[in-house]
Amino acid sequence: MKKTLLFLWIRIFIVLALSSVSLAMAETISRIEVSGNLHVDSQTIRNSAGLNVGMEITNLDIDKATKRIFSMGIFSDVAIHLDGPILVIHVVEDKMIRKISFQGNKKIKDIDLERMIVLKVHRSFEPSILESDKQVIHDAYLHLGFHEVSVSSSTVNLGQGYVNVLFKINEGKRSGISSIIFKGNRAFSVSRLRDVIRSKRSNLLNWLTGGDIYSEERLAEDRETLHRFYNDHGYADFHLIASDAGLNPENDTYKITFSFDEGSLYHISDINIDTSMIGIHSDFLRKILKIHEGDVYNAKKIEDSLLALENRISDLGYSFARFEVLTSRDFVNHKISILYRVKQSSQTYVERIEIHGNNKTRDEVIRREFDMSEGDSFSPIRIKRAQHRLESLGFFQRVNISTAPGSDVDQIILVVDVLEQPTGDFSVGGGYTTGGESPGLSLEASITDHNFLGRGQYLRFGLGGGQQASRNYSFSFTEPYFLGYRLSSGFDVFHQTYRMNDDYDVRQTGGMIRFRIPITDEVEGSLAYNYLEEKYDLGQISDNDDLRELYDRYSGAVIEAAKNSPWRRSSLIYGMVYNSIDNMENPHSGIFINVNQEYAGLGGNADFLKTSGKSIFYQTLLDQYDLVGFFRGGFGSIYRTGKDGIRIFDTFKSNLDIIRGFKFNGIGPMQTSSNGNIYFLGGKNYMNSTAELQFPMPILPSNFGMRAAFFLDAATLYGNDYQPKIPDLEGPVMNKDSFWRASIGMSLMWASPFGPLRFDYAFPLRKEEGDRVQNFNFGVSTKF
Repeated sequence: MKKTLLFLWIRIFIVLALSSVSLAMAETISRIEVSGNLHVDSQTIRNSAGLNVGMEITNLDIDKATKRIFSMGIFSDVAIHLDGPILVIHVVEDKMIRKISFQGNKKIKDIDLERMIVLKVHRSFEPSILESDKQVIHDAYLHLGFHEVSVSSSTVNLGQGYVNVLFKINEGKRSGISSIIFKGNRAFSVSRLRDVIRSKRSNLLNWLTGGDIYSEERLAEDRETLHRFYNDHGYADFHLIASDAGLNPENDTYKITFSFDEGSLYHISDINIDTSMIGIHSDFLRKILKIHEGDVYNAKKIEDSLLALENRISDLGYSFARFEVLTSRDFVNHKISILYRVKQSSQTYVERIEIHGNNKTRDEVIRREFDMSEGDSFSPIRIKRAQHRLESLGFFQRVNISTAPGSDVDQIILVVDVLEQPTGDFSVGGGYTTGGESPGLSLEASITDHNFLGRGQYLRFGLGGGQQASRNYSFSFTEPYFLGYRLSSGFDVFHQTYRMNDDYDVRQTGGMIRFRIPITDEVEGSLAYNYLEEKYDLGQISDNDDLRELYDRYSGAVIEAAKNSPWRRSSLIYGMVYNSIDNMENPHSGIFINVNQEYAGLGGNADFLKTSGKSIFYQTLLDQYDLVGFFRGGFGSIYRTGKDGIRIFDTFKSNLDIIRGFKFNGIGPMQTSSNGNIYFLGGKNYMNSTAELQFPMPILPSNFGMRAAFFLDAATLYGNDYQPKIPDLEGPVMNKDSFWRASIGMSLMWASPFGPLRFDYAFPLRKEEGDRVQNFNFGVSTKF
C-alpha cells in the first residue's frame, strides 16, 4: 500500500513538472493575424504588440503585448492566443464619435459648448465621460443664472463602430436677485454695503454685467467680503449670524438676507515689536508699520504691517525668521493692543511646484516669477513677492498660491492656481478740436497683446490719422526675460507724418532698442539707443525762391528747419523708475516716479542733454465713499552740448499728459509769419501739475465700473533758442516766458464690458493769446 501511494505521488509530480515546463517553453511565431478591428490598421496593432514573426514567445510575452495594445486607449477588449505557430490578436474597438450635436441651447453657442466638453468628434466614445460632460454643461448654465437648467443626452449607433452624440438642454428661465437685505447694520448704510458685496440686485446694468447672478460660491464670497470689510473699518467683533437665499417661484428671483452683529468700534491702544529672538533693535522697524497707535482698528493694515516687518528682516539676512501678531482686546474701553513677535520656525524645502489653470500662459512664464525652484528653502516672503509679481503681470484675474504636504515632514508642494483673463487689446482713441486754426476729428487705433503666444511677450501695432493729413504707423516688441534673466529688452520702429498749421508736413522715421533692469521689486533702471530722422516739407524750396513769399507763408524757424532737413538724431537714453502703485488698472494708493535723461551727439546733427521726469501719487481720501486723490507733477529741461542752439524739433511739446484743454503743441513759444500764421516752436523747459478727485458715479452700482473725476491742470512751457535771421521778413518769437496756463474739467472713466473708456472735457482758465484750445478727448479699448 505504501509503495502504491509512493508511485502515485511520483507520477503526479512528474505530470505537474512536465506541464510547467510546457507552459514556460517558447513558441516560435510563423504568422500574426489581427481580427475585430474596424478603424485601426492591422499593422498599427501589430507594431503596438511588439511581437514579430520569427520571435519565440511565452505566456509572459503575450501578457505584456496585451497590456501594450490596451494602453492605446481605443479598445474595450483585447485577447491574444496561440493557434499552433499562429499568433491571433482579437480586439474590440471603442465606438468612435462621428458627430456631436446640441439641442435647446440659446444662451451658450455650440462652439462654446464644444470647447467645454471632453468628448470630441473622431475620438473614442466613453459613457463615463458623457456623464461628466453633461455636468460641465449644467454647471456652465448655473454660472449664468439658469438654476432650472436640465441636461440629458442620447446616442445613435450608426454601425461600423460609429456613434452620434446629442446633448438635449432645457435652459429654463434665468434667475436674478430681486432684493438684498441687511439686518443689524448701524454704522454703514444699505447702499454702502450693497456696493461692497459682489451680488447685485437685478436691473438693466447688472443684467448686462452679470452682477445679479446668484450662486452659492458668490454668496460665500460675499460673506467673507462683509467680514473683511467690517474688520478693516474698526469692527473687530463683527459676527455674521446667517446668510439666506430664498427663491421666489412666482418670478424666479432670489431674495438674499444677511443677518449680523456689527459689534463696537475699536481703536489701537498700543503697538509693540519683540525682536529679542534675533537680536535686532525694534525701534527702526516701527516706522515701516502701516498702522499706528490711536488709529481705528484695521485688519488689513495689521496684516500689511506684518508683511512689511518680515520683508525688512528678510532683507537683513533673517530669511527663516517669521513674525506673528498677537492682539489683546479691551472689551470695556473698546481698545486693542498689538504685539508683533518673532517666532521660531523650522526649515522646510520646496519639493515641487504645481501650476493649474494656465491654458494660454506657459508654465515657465509663471515659474520665472518665483525666486525659488524645486529643492530651495521655502520662504513665505518670497511666495508673497511671487504672487504680487504674477498679479502685476495683468495676465490673470486671480492668482492663488497654496501649500500641500510633501513626501517628508520637511518638504512642501507649492500649488499655483490661476484664472486667466484676456491680455489683448484692440484700441481706438481720438480727440476733437473746437478751437485753433484746424478744428476736426483725429483717430488712432492699435492692436496689442501683453502675453503674446503665452510667452509673456509684449507686441503692439498701431496706426492713426486725422483731418490734418496726419498718418502714423508703429510696431513694438518686448521680451521681459532676455536670455533667461529678469532683464527686459525690446525694440520700437515707427513712421509718422503730420500736418502743421494746415500748410506744411513733418515726417519722422525712427527706432529704438531698449533694456530695463530691475533693481528691486519697486525700482528699475532703463537704457536705450534711439535714432530719429525728421524732415520738414514745405514743398519745393530753392535758393532762388522769393524770400518774401516764403516768409509770408511760414515762420523763419520753420523755413530754417526745412532748408536743412532731414535732421538726424542719434542718442542714448537712460533713466530710473520707482513704482509702488497698488493696482495699475484701478489704483487707490502708491507712488510712481520716473526720471530720464537723453544725450544726443552719437552721430547725426543734434547735440543736447535733455532731462525729464514725472511723479504720480494716489491716496484714498475717504475709504467709506471710495474717494481717491490723484496728484501728478512733471518737469523737463534741455541744454545744448554743441555750438548750435536747440532746434525746434528737439524741444518739448505740450500734450494731454502735460495739460488738458489745449491741443497738442498748442502752447508755448511761437512765431508768426508775415501774414499772421502762428507756428509753435516748442520750449526748452516745462513744468506741470495735476490735482484730481476720483469717485464712483452716484446711483450707478459699483460693479458697473464707472467712475468720475474733477481735475485741475496747470502747466508752463517756455524758452527757445531760435533767433530771427531776417528781422525785416519774419516776426519775433513770442510767449517765451514762463507763463502758467490752467484748465479745469471733468472725466468719466468706465471699465465697460467692451474695455476701458475715458472721456475728458477741459475748459481753459488761464491762457495766452495764440494758444490753441481742445476741449474734448476720448479713448476706448476692447480686450480680446
